[in-house]
Amino acid sequence: MKLQVSSKAAQWYKDEFEASEGTYIRFFVRYGGFSQLQKGFSLGVISEEPMDAAATTESSGLIFFIEEKDLWYFDGKDVEVDLDEQRQEPVFLYH
Repeated sequence: MKLQVSSKAAQWYKDEFEASEGTYIRFFVRYGGFSQLQKGFSLGVISEEPMDAAATTESSGLIFFIEEKDLWYFDGKDVEVDLDEQRQEPVFLYH
């Protein structure tokens, strides 16, 4: 599984989390919400250091990751995070 985060999306997270270079951003599975991948689950986002990262990428100085225990949610797909220019919010694309 590959994780990619565009520089525009990374800048959005930098602004929203008031994050500095080297900050870790975790994408995690949470119960509830809407998802294209798994009914009844959605992605959450938190700033914390990894414990058992399975996918990691760096973009604009931030380090994004997904823990091993959350891989089931992605069903073997690669994840691309970009910025929806009209809504000015991140969008998740699965390949």
